[in-house]
Amino acid sequence: MRIACITYRTWASNIYTNLENVYQNDHTFLIWNCKEEFDSKALIDFNPDLILWYGWSWMVDQLFIDNYESIMLHPSPLPKYRGGSPIQNQIINGEKTSAITLFRMTNELDTGDIYKQLKISLHGSLQEIFTRISDLGFSATCDIFDKNYQLTPQDESKATFYKRKKPKDSEITIEEINTKSADYLYNKIRMLNAPYPNAYIKTADNRKLFIIKSKIEDKTL
Repeated sequence: MRIACITYRTWASNIYTNLENVYQNDHTFLIWNCKEEFDSKALIDFNPDLILWYGWSWMVDQLFIDNYESIMLHPSPLPKYRGGSPIQNQIINGEKTSAITLFRMTNELDTGDIYKQLKISLHGSLQEIFTRISDLGFSATCDIFDKNYQLTPQDESKATFYKRKKPKDSEITIEEINTKSADYLYNKIRMLNAPYPNAYIKTADNRKLFIIKSKIEDKTL
């Protein structure tokens, strides 16, 4: 197959690198790892059998959905948590486990038939979660390459949708400090490590104090 791989996320680039290393003798790859590299004409000229859009945050031209087999990786147990910032929305809602879902792209957001869905833990740092996404995303994509899958429609009765988090949502407000639990604030801080806008508090001199890491006091103390 001729396989195009498009992303700007490091965790997705790691998947693509591993795929090329394993399948370079079986398939031909075209890989773009940043938005500035992407060239729609070059993609058409490549004439791919399969296009992977893992971690892509921009609108995909309908041409590539209607005329090619386009696959997206969404880090949630679709149809739950459709939409933007799925990892952040799950963590702030107190979810302990999630999934990586590979699905066929359609003209509606995150609604296509599912190729593979594998469970994943949301424990630990954001970078640890990204590593799990890379590892399981690679494994699930190998199954697709090897024809080890069965397309499954999403159950619309279980669908939920969340909006993308904005930089202003990274603020930890006085109201949150006074009303939210330590677990909630801990989750908010850890879900906003790089590459996302870090959690912060506003100080009396109208500056932002960024909080990169936190620890909850042991209840037994």
